[in-house]
Amino acid sequence: MSVLDSLSLTRIPSEDEALRAEVRDFLSQAIRQWPAHVRARSWGGYSNELSRQIGAKGWIGITLPKAYGGGGRSAFARYVLVEEFLATGAPVGSHWIADRQSGPLILKYGTEDQKQFYLPRICRAEAFFCIGMSEPNSGSDLASVKTRAVSNDNGFLLNGQKIWTTNAHHSHYMIALVRTSGEASDRHKGLSQVIVDLSLPGVTVRPIVDLSGDSHFCEVFFENVQLAPEALIGTEGQGWEQVMSELAFERSGPERIFSSIVLFDEWLAWVRTSEGRSDSALRLAGRIFTELAPLRAMSISVQEKLTRGESPVVEAALVKELGTTLEQFIPSAIADDLAGRGNTDVPLELLRTLNYTTEVAPSFSLRGGTRDILRGMIARGLGLR
Repeated sequence: MSVLDSLSLTRIPSEDEALRAEVRDFLSQAIRQWPAHVRARSWGGYSNELSRQIGAKGWIGITLPKAYGGGGRSAFARYVLVEEFLATGAPVGSHWIADRQSGPLILKYGTEDQKQFYLPRICRAEAFFCIGMSEPNSGSDLASVKTRAVSNDNGFLLNGQKIWTTNAHHSHYMIALVRTSGEASDRHKGLSQVIVDLSLPGVTVRPIVDLSGDSHFCEVFFENVQLAPEALIGTEGQGWEQVMSELAFERSGPERIFSSIVLFDEWLAWVRTSEGRSDSALRLAGRIFTELAPLRAMSISVQEKLTRGESPVVEAALVKELGTTLEQFIPSAIADDLAGRGNTDVPLELLRTLNYTTEVAPSFSLRGGTRDILRGMIARGLGLR
């Protein structure tokens, strides 16, 4: 059976779909003053205050067990939340990584002490996480990890560097993929995951300013950082398998489809007016909708697999590759539409939103796995290589 055959049409259960109206009402009040060009940052945006409000509503860690401060709801409840956050452009970047993958990873592989310590804090928006996977000079070769955690009498001594670490400068912790034995040439062998308290001595976080002026990407340096024994998460030497499970959460969600959605909605609202309406714009809107609908259906189908405890790595890669292709197409196509209108007056807020989205769009096919790597995974899943 191919990867495409394994995806079946899935509907969000009615009890989870019912959450949508409440979330929309909350967001309409919470971010009503935020202009579109700011909301376009969406899960790259950052607001501690909003995250605390969302945590107080019980919407962070909604899938985690109630015993650890979570909501005990299904993954589809979180899916509804995420769709609404993204559709409105809520700045949820502070708690995003912890909610999406760090919390579930700790729940799956962590010790009871780790669960008791971290999970309630995640749910209350008191513990923000970042991901320590990519390293300099490694490109997309995640297995060539050089950052090393050497066992000693006090736990592990950590040295190395991570890069493209989203919101590390705003995070409390990092779950890092490190080498605890062997050499980089050993590839998947000898890799482990550790939880790094970013306030420890020897940790340096350096934000990287991008073309838009944002600095959500960071370099993180470790120089003789002493980790306690309990920093290890899961089984030593099984880090690669754990990371692959984690990446299924990272690659398959609505954020791999909706990163340009605030721009699309801003443009569509103008196209619906007499000043913005044109036949070519309506055709473009129809094309985008016809691509969004099946992508969303695929994403929900992957979500069902995750709910069943499966690890749909290839299916998630497919959603991510097709989704980011559409995300990058939207600003390019809208720019072409506006450029072809001659002297038509275009709303300033639409232009500002287009400018921001165009500047950040190249990153869509880099973060979470580059296009070439994902296409290789998909080709293997289809039996083409």
